[in-house]
Amino acid sequence: MLNRRTLRIKIMQSLFAFGQCKEANHLLAHDLIDERFQPDLNSMQPQDKELLRKQKKVAMQLFEKKYKGKETEESPDPRISSAVEDALELFNKQVKKDQSFLSKNIIIEIEKLTGLYHSVLSLLTEFAALAAAEKKVDHSHFANHPLITAISSHAELTAALLKTGSLWQKHKDSVRSWFKEVIKEDNDYQEYIAGRKPTPDDQKAIIKHLVRKRILGAGPINDFFEAEDIRWAEDREIIKSLVDKTIKSFNGSEFTLQKLSLDWEDDKLFVNKLFTNTIELDEKYKQLIAQNTRNWEVDRLPLTDRIILEMALAEMVSFPNIPVKVTINEYIELTKEYSTPKSRQFINGILDVMSKSMKDSGAIKKSGRGLIDNK
Repeated sequence: MLNRRTLRIKIMQSLFAFGQCKEANHLLAHDLIDERFQPDLNSMQPQDKELLRKQKKVAMQLFEKKYKGKETEESPDPRISSAVEDALELFNKQVKKDQSFLSKNIIIEIEKLTGLYHSVLSLLTEFAALAAAEKKVDHSHFANHPLITAISSHAELTAALLKTGSLWQKHKDSVRSWFKEVIKEDNDYQEYIAGRKPTPDDQKAIIKHLVRKRILGAGPINDFFEAEDIRWAEDREIIKSLVDKTIKSFNGSEFTLQKLSLDWEDDKLFVNKLFTNTIELDEKYKQLIAQNTRNWEVDRLPLTDRIILEMALAEMVSFPNIPVKVTINEYIELTKEYSTPKSRQFINGILDVMSKSMKDSGAIKKSGRGLIDNK
C-alpha cells in the first residue's frame, strides 16, 4: 500500500529532475546569448570581435540579473536587449514544458507500480508452468502450489494482465533461463520440492523466500527490473511490501490482490498540489530559507537539501490538515535516506526555526481537531 512518505519520495525525485532541467535550460539560454554575439563568418563586413565580446558580457550579466529576479535597467543597445529577452523567453518556455511533463510523469510512474506488482505475481505462474513441464525431477509441490494456482485463476489479475499485456510474453527466454539457473538451483527450493507434503506455513515460506531472495533480491531477475524501471531502487521496496501482504492474505484458496492506494484520487491531488506548490513556492519563503541557512554558515545548499526544505515549507502552508510536527518528521526521514549524514540535524534545526517563525506570522494555519496547536 502506498503511503504519503512514498508519495513524497516520488515528488522529491521529480523535483530533483526539475532542478536539473532548470540548470540545463539555464545553459541553453547562455548558449543562445553566446551564439548571438559570435562573428558572422558569412558577412562581407569586417567583424569587431572585441565589441562582440563586450556586448556578450553585458548581455550575460543582464540575463543573470533578470534570471534571479533582480531589478535592472534595460540596455540601450537593442542587440543586447533582444538577446536577453529571447534567452529569458527560451528559458521560461522550456521550464514550463518540463514542469508540465514531470507533473504528469509522477502520476504515470506511480501507476506503473501496479503493473510491476502484477508482473512479479505472474512471474511465479510462469515458473510454475515450467516446473510442471519438467520430466526428470518431480516439481509437483511447486507446480501445484495453491497460492500460484489462485494467482493464475484470479479474475481481476487476469483481466489486468490481458489489458496491459503480460511482460513475460516478450521475455520467455529470460524466464526459462531464470527458472533453470536461479530457481532450480536455490537450496530452499530444492528442499521444498524434495520434501513431504508441505504445510500451509511451508507453502507461504517458499513463495516469500523466492520473491524476496531470488526475484527481488540481488541477481539477474532484479537486474532485469532495474533495467526496466529507472526508479527500481525505491520501487522494489514497495513491490516487496505488496507481495508480502498478498502472501499473508492467502487463506489456502484465496488471496487479496493488493491496491496501490485506498483513495487514489485523493493521493493524486496530494501529489499534484505538493509538486506544483513547491515549484511555485512564494519568494518570501525562499528568502526565509536563505536567511536561516546563512545562520548555519552553509556556503552552498545542496540541491537535495533545498528541495527537502522547499517541499516541507510548501506542505506546511498548503495542507492545513497535516500537523507541522508530522511534516517535519517526514522530511527528516527523507533527509536520512537521501541526503548527507550531516543534513539530518541541519534540516531539523532549520525546519523547527522556520515553522515557529511562520506560525508567529500567521503563514501556517492549521485546521481540524487536534491541529490548532500544530501538535
